[in-house]
Amino acid sequence: MSSASTATVSSSSTVPPRVVEEKTVQEELSLPILLADRVIKSAQKAESLRQDCSDLAKQVDRLSQMLRAEVRLAVSTPSLYDRPLRRIASDITRNLDRALTLVRKCKKHSGVLRQVFSITTAADFRKVSNLLESSISDMKWVLSIFESDGGAHLSLPPITSNDPILAWVWSSISAVQMGQVRDRVDAANQLASLARDNDRNKKMIVEEGGIVPLLKLLKEGASVEAQTAAATALSNIASDGEKVRVIVDALGISMIVGVLGDSQTRVQISVANLVARMAALDGYAQEEFVRLNVTRPLVSLLSSHLDMEIVSNNPVKTSIPSLIEMNKKLAYKGGYNSDSSSHGGSHNSKEREMETPELQLKLKVSCAEALWKLSRGSVSNSRKITETKALLCLAKIVERESGELQFNCLMAIMEITAVAESNADLRRAAFRTNLPAAKAVLDQLLRVSQEEIDPQLQIPAIRSIGCLARTFPARETRIMGPLVSHLGNRNVKVATEAAVALGKFACPENLNCSEHSKAIIEFDGVPPLMKLLRSGDQPRLPGLVLLCYLALKAGNSKALEQASALNALEGTSRSVSAHHPELKDLIARAINHLTLYQAGAPLNRLRHHNEYHHNRQNFALHS
Repeated sequence: MSSASTATVSSSSTVPPRVVEEKTVQEELSLPILLADRVIKSAQKAESLRQDCSDLAKQVDRLSQMLRAEVRLAVSTPSLYDRPLRRIASDITRNLDRALTLVRKCKKHSGVLRQVFSITTAADFRKVSNLLESSISDMKWVLSIFESDGGAHLSLPPITSNDPILAWVWSSISAVQMGQVRDRVDAANQLASLARDNDRNKKMIVEEGGIVPLLKLLKEGASVEAQTAAATALSNIASDGEKVRVIVDALGISMIVGVLGDSQTRVQISVANLVARMAALDGYAQEEFVRLNVTRPLVSLLSSHLDMEIVSNNPVKTSIPSLIEMNKKLAYKGGYNSDSSSHGGSHNSKEREMETPELQLKLKVSCAEALWKLSRGSVSNSRKITETKALLCLAKIVERESGELQFNCLMAIMEITAVAESNADLRRAAFRTNLPAAKAVLDQLLRVSQEEIDPQLQIPAIRSIGCLARTFPARETRIMGPLVSHLGNRNVKVATEAAVALGKFACPENLNCSEHSKAIIEFDGVPPLMKLLRSGDQPRLPGLVLLCYLALKAGNSKALEQASALNALEGTSRSVSAHHPELKDLIARAINHLTLYQAGAPLNRLRHHNEYHHNRQNFALHS
């Protein structure tokens, strides 16, 4: 197999290189050096094709000197990037083994046998000589990237002739690990660009050991450009859970959290983006971030330059006149990463004060997105976030900002409320209606749902209110009115979301479902609901579920009778039950409940009602 084809096979391997290659570089190079010595000695003893053997020995000697130079370099350079060297050394070992077999055939032979060996080895010498020349070129290349100043290498070693990207990856990782600061920045940017191109490049960078040098570059803080380039490259590489896990296993989470808490603004933007990406792709990384308390620097950065009004448990409102005082209170409550012993943090705070508003806005956008992705489906992260002043901060930003920042904050609130919906402890701790932060959040959710016209903002606001349905007392008209009004929204998606939210108020699992159901009807919600049922397949299901709940809890309502709710349920029961069998019993109960209260219900409906209950009783007896 040629060196080029060998490289192609090796580069496609999915086995992490460090799992297989446990030997040191010196140990790895000892075998080809030993083989080279044997080839030279055997060539000196050759009886046939002596000139060819001599020429071959000269090539091997050059190769041997290069290998020994690499050993000396490895001993004197603890940070040596050895991936290309190991790969090339393996290829050289195979080529030297072929050379040794060849020259050993040239020992003393007689008669016809000698002529046969002369005929067969002449062609073999040319093949082996070409392989050795390729190995020499490979060694020249690898020595050049180690001994140069870390600049770009446009040449390609023969081992990567079928896969030029591999050479670029090797030289870039080598520069990130061993080069000067400027070269490390350029190399990190090169890796970021390669990773952005396609998944194969991402996989290659990971397999060739690029994660650890990039994390080291990020942590060292040699320059803003270096840290930004490293964070960008890591973000581009981390495109799925498997690659994110490599970063986690390299102890990258602690480095990322440390840099986020104490860096300049441009670096923090890149790192916050990296946090958001990793948290979105891997649940384990998401939990590791919360274990190392990444929420503290994120909330701290998000709330900087934000005048917040903190409401105490009594009706008196306390206004915090300055950002410094607010920071102290947030730090006391566990919401800030304020280390008074960190001179770097103080220095960076002063620098942040001088940043342009545009850059400060980008930082807040990135931090809000990170909180959004961290809270998604995570009880521990959502609890950690609500234990800070994050809810109040998010509410204030939703109130005062617009665009991407407002949207990201709304999405963070939506994910936290979604977790709280299924976790009673979090719901009681963070979203009791008498809590100042919870009240501030609810006020903004209602305001957005009523005043905003963009469905992208209305939908998360409405969904958040629905997730909190169990926290509201009976006859909560302040909430119910706006939600009911959206049943008639011209945007079908918004209307459907309103039906889903109202269904959570009216469902039997809600202790106040009867009162909420009556309130929905009192706010004239039945007519737009019936219209929504005719809007298509997407809104039909949540609308039908809501109608069933209303029938069960307020079946004697004239509004349901006037809207022909019973006819609507009967008309859709068969088709819906066929596609959604889990709703069959709910629809049947709703039909029978309405039948009891509708004075003009035909006899067959009453007979159906009696048969239904008779069957249920028989089922209960036999059970």
